[in-house]
Amino acid sequence: MSEKLALLGGKPAIDEKPYEELFKWPIITAEDEAAAMDVIRKNSFSATDITEKFQDEFAEWMGRKYAIAYCNGTASLTAAMFAIGLGKGDEIICPTKTYWGSVSQAINFGASAVFCNIDNNLSMDPADLERCITPKTKAIMVVHYYSYPCDMDKIMEIANKHNLIVIEDVSHAQGVVYKGKKVGTFGHIAAMSLMSGKAFAAGELGILVTDDTKLYERAMAFGHYERNNENYIKESDDLKDYFHIALGGIKGRANQLCAALARGQLKYYDERTAEIRKAMNYFWDLLEGVPGIRSIRVNEEEGSHMGGWYSPHGIYIPEELGGLSVKKFCEALRAEGVEAWEGGNFCLHTHKFFKTFDFDHSGAPSRIAYNDRDVRLDDDKCKPSESIYCYSVPWFKKFDKEWIEKYANAFKKVVDNYEQLLEGDEKGAQGGRWYGMENA
Repeated sequence: MSEKLALLGGKPAIDEKPYEELFKWPIITAEDEAAAMDVIRKNSFSATDITEKFQDEFAEWMGRKYAIAYCNGTASLTAAMFAIGLGKGDEIICPTKTYWGSVSQAINFGASAVFCNIDNNLSMDPADLERCITPKTKAIMVVHYYSYPCDMDKIMEIANKHNLIVIEDVSHAQGVVYKGKKVGTFGHIAAMSLMSGKAFAAGELGILVTDDTKLYERAMAFGHYERNNENYIKESDDLKDYFHIALGGIKGRANQLCAALARGQLKYYDERTAEIRKAMNYFWDLLEGVPGIRSIRVNEEEGSHMGGWYSPHGIYIPEELGGLSVKKFCEALRAEGVEAWEGGNFCLHTHKFFKTFDFDHSGAPSRIAYNDRDVRLDDDKCKPSESIYCYSVPWFKKFDKEWIEKYANAFKKVVDNYEQLLEGDEKGAQGGRWYGMENA
């Protein structure tokens, strides 16, 4: 049945404000507040006792031998690069659609980022991975983007075939399970953000996990001067001459206020995220088969799940809606009362940082300054990634059927009446947006 869309003067599908708990995150209780106040009263922000308790608890939860907390996720990923020995002339492969903190810091080590295409779940495409491998390749940075677990079977098979190190960026995917096993436990080392917007939200925090003692000790030495000593570094003889100075020249220590919050979040994380998954799966079930839109989610019957389902997105198929741009589609959804936005992180290969930025004034773009080839010439091979369109959907924290159905019906309304939007639509406005930037 035809309905006038709200964008064109009709009544919005959602004409009342949802209750706060439907979307509020993280959940902060009196228990969390007491733990935070204890840090404040004791002025123990810069100590490590609470942080080390969290590390032990997080490592056990992950099923990893070691965990190290950092001030943020980018610092933890940088420490992982140092830990594996990433250096001048090395290449590190990363999916092009991700947050810049996954790989931009490779230039700090004189290494080159090489970009791999994404598939229709916005994940690293294993079919494109071997194209990116050269004798210079040192590592693969796997990103479990928007909580969708990458195909770790194929990625690890390729990595083992070429004797490559695998780092997992789990910033979007804490607690996500791939075929019965948590992501972050497949590669040699994993690191992630636990900042306030993530599914595992603890203020501003990062953490690294591994089973490898050598990698653990190198990561510890990189940004933790107060723990770069004989009490923590026991097997790496090559580090002993450098005790008491952070080898990366930075202080990556976690703020214990965040560590205290993180302990509380971990305690209830599995319980709370199970409800999120129930809600999100119900939402997508309601939209199954609706033209123009596809869910990004796993088949849970195969032993996988989406963890806390961070920043849920869907894939947009403009051809099924008369070529309607994703930008106009989301504009219409917002008018209906749905906070929906087109795109996601822009494709990194399109940004000038990876084209011309000269970090250390070497006279050459830092991305290629120490390589014997120009990896930028391969960037055009990532064009397919620029044509995969996505949009955000509501991130439900409560399983409330009535409200979830309201939001699903808003999507159906826009799809059912998309022809009203075609006139004057910018057909080229399909690119993604994030932090005010457009895909080039």
